[in-house]
Amino acid sequence: MEALSVSARPDGEWTIIHRCLSCGELSANRIAGDDNALALVRLALRPLRDGGIGRRMLLAL
Repeated sequence: MEALSVSARPDGEWTIIHRCLSCGELSANRIAGDDNALALVRLALRPLRDGGIGRRMLLAL
């Protein structure tokens, strides 16, 4: 699994969007209390830094 981005649910809870490296399936997993906050923020900013990720994700949906 490859972490692609972070998403926020309507209740404010964050989820990490993962893609399976073998089949390409997307999944969302809740963040854990012991996850690295800096790594989460970097992951959240990744689509802004690399515009290709956002386009690939939209096309995958």
